[in-house]
Amino acid sequence: MAVVTTSATITGLLNLAQTMQPYRIVTMRISGNLKHQPSAHLESWQQFIHEEPLEHRETLRLLSYNIQVGIHTRQYRDYLLRSWQHLLPHTKREHNLQQIAELIQHFDLIALQEVDGGSFRSKYTNQISYLAKAANKQFWHQQLNRNLGRFAQHSNGVIGDITPVSIQNHSLPGLRGRGAIAVELGQKDPLLIVIAHLALSRQAQNQQLAYIKDLIERYQHVVIMGDLNTDSMRILYDSPLQNSGLKSSHSGATYPSWRPMKGFDQILLSQHINIRKVAVLDFALSDHLPVAIEIESPHL
Repeated sequence: MAVVTTSATITGLLNLAQTMQPYRIVTMRISGNLKHQPSAHLESWQQFIHEEPLEHRETLRLLSYNIQVGIHTRQYRDYLLRSWQHLLPHTKREHNLQQIAELIQHFDLIALQEVDGGSFRSKYTNQISYLAKAANKQFWHQQLNRNLGRFAQHSNGVIGDITPVSIQNHSLPGLRGRGAIAVELGQKDPLLIVIAHLALSRQAQNQQLAYIKDLIERYQHVVIMGDLNTDSMRILYDSPLQNSGLKSSHSGATYPSWRPMKGFDQILLSQHINIRKVAVLDFALSDHLPVAIEIESPHL
């Protein structure tokens, strides 16, 4: 039987598609190529680190992880049922931090978002210091972004085995509470690593990305990593960071951890930096998944 297509039929289908927007596969056309929603392929952290012992490498292993202050979130309803853990201590939080420490001990530099700097909910434990000690790391650094006194110390953090030449905190533009840490490694021709947790709105993200662009413009070797709350394609092709000589390391989905659909957690780097391997890790403890990368060290 022949199917007759009219303008009314087409209009009806378009209207139906609009009502189904929350369920559609998101696509983006860039330079003539159709880019699909991030994939959800995961790799175990044991497999990622398996190939070569740390002491025999001439590479850098980096990890970015939004740890959600050590709360184990496994489904959407946990945001309601476990919301009290954002305010009150929980007996399993230390166990969760121990699991995170077991993961990060295998990396040279770790970028952390949504960590508590020591308040009532964390039993006044600075989680960055705790993780650094538990993972036997040489240094740690905290950026306090939102100080709620004894109720919460919202922070970014960096932990590592390589002592930075310099490390600076930057408050990002927009509503208070978003920040970036600039870590400089190497004396001559240094590598700049910017650790950031961006805002949710597109307008605020663009303001913050413009600020980060100013931070990186005088450096040849750059890595930007963190919970950027948007996908890498938008950052590289439709933000102030376009034409900044950066590339995306992966197209994997990292959020929510129990059913990844969004690629919020990113590692961007200078186009000439060689990537040995990169993976979204199968480590569903927070509501985000960690991203791991091994790069060739740019003459540090």
